[in-house]
Amino acid sequence: MSTYYAIRNRRTNPSARHRRDRELVAVIRRIWEDSHRLYGARKVWAALHRQGVTVGRCTVERLMRSEAMTGLVTRSRRPRSMLPGQVEGQPGDLVERVFRAPRPNRLWVTDLTYVRLGESRFVYSALVVDAFSRAIVGWQVSDTADTSLALDALDMALWARRSRLSPGLVAHSDRGVQYTALRYSQRLSRSGIARSVGRRGDSYDNALAESVNALYKKELIYRKGPWKGVADVRAATAEWIHWYNHHRLHSWCGNRPPLEYEERHWRQATAV
Repeated sequence: MSTYYAIRNRRTNPSARHRRDRELVAVIRRIWEDSHRLYGARKVWAALHRQGVTVGRCTVERLMRSEAMTGLVTRSRRPRSMLPGQVEGQPGDLVERVFRAPRPNRLWVTDLTYVRLGESRFVYSALVVDAFSRAIVGWQVSDTADTSLALDALDMALWARRSRLSPGLVAHSDRGVQYTALRYSQRLSRSGIARSVGRRGDSYDNALAESVNALYKKELIYRKGPWKGVADVRAATAEWIHWYNHHRLHSWCGNRPPLEYEERHWRQATAV
């Protein structure tokens, strides 16, 4: 009988902890929903602290578990590899797996990935990533994985960054045929960009670009499919990249969105 009255009393007169938990759950759920249900406890906890809500990470984990809120879990997928190309003049690897830069527009990394459609069809996405902030600065989606796809993504990056391009910019890629083509090399040369390529068959030499591609597929492609064709993949990619650059918290950036991290850098550089 005492247990019954204790339960009834908690319902009518909840404890301070219970009231606090209910308040936190409402905020946690809003953050989780705003992340398209992608954030796990670590990122939700970081987002709470950005909003001035002081709470332990273990509390966030407990409340998310009790409310069945989980982050996205990576699923293993078999990659569809791109063909290696012959590199004219054999440019070297200027990066040597050090995917860091002292400021934006000093090192871009790029790679292609595929998106599976129905009936054994594919479309292809190319992303250009700034190593300083992990921001996606250029991208394109096409139904053909040719040099034009890589060039279109590069041209978008050049246009988007035109006001703050660095004379020491390096563009790094793997040895896929799209990136070793003469047209791609000439475009880099005309833009004053140094070309860097990893070694053949070694994914670690372009690990940053491949990790962003994996994130793109995990958070968007695998979650939102099946896909009908180029148009819907392109529209969804544009939406995801805007969210990724402007809103998604990135541990590399001190749990800030990539473009916020860059603007913070520019403000500090101007103040010096």
